[in-house]
Order: sequence, then C-alpha cells, then structure tokens
Amino acid sequence: MNRKHYVASVAAAALLSSLGASALWATEESQDALKAEAKITLEAATQTALAKVPGGTIKSSELEQEHGILIWSFDIAKPKTRNITEVQVDAKTGAVVSETTETPKQQRAEAAKEKAEHK
Repeated sequence: MNRKHYVASVAAAALLSSLGASALWATEESQDALKAEAKITLEAATQTALAKVPGGTIKSSELEQEHGILIWSFDIAKPKTRNITEVQVDAKTGAVVSETTETPKQQRAEAAKEKAEHK
C-alpha cells in the first residue's frame, strides 16, 4: 500500500471510530431518556418477569419502546431446555405485556434481524 492509500485508510478508520463513539453516546443518551420515563425500576420488573418463569435465569434485559409502550424486555433461560422465554413488563404500570417462548432457531432469526436493522 502506498503512502497516499495508507493515509486515507488511517483517516477512514479514525472517522469510523468517531462515528462509533457518537452512536454509543447517542444510545446511552436515549437509554437515559427512557429510564427517566420509566416508573417501574429494573429490579421490580425483574422480579415480575422471573415470577413468570420459575427457576429461570435472566440472560439479557433491555428498556425499549415497542408498539408505543415503554417496556422492560427480559430473555430468560429455563432449566433443561435451550428455549428462551421473553417476558415484557410495562415500565409504567408493572403489568406483564407479553410472554413468549423462542426456540434456538427463532432466537438466531431474531438476532440476524436485529443485526441487519442496526447496520
């Protein structure tokens, strides 16, 4: 690679790094705004979600707007199965909004869809 291409590559990498930091900052800022709207704490929502899946272990949690509702979304692993139970708790009322079970195949499809949306 000649010097001109090297300098262009370094500049492009610096720009991408800067954009990544900006995107991370924007995500943190939007999470702070969502948390300010939530009336139900993560801890309270966690207890509600785990009550729906006895013996379950939380694999991930997220505060998000979905279909116009602010929710705490939990992926919960159940013993003796590779399925994941997704429990969504209304972040303003504490009510369970939905409870669905996802097979490993469905989990992979959802992960691929989310990855494509974030590109």
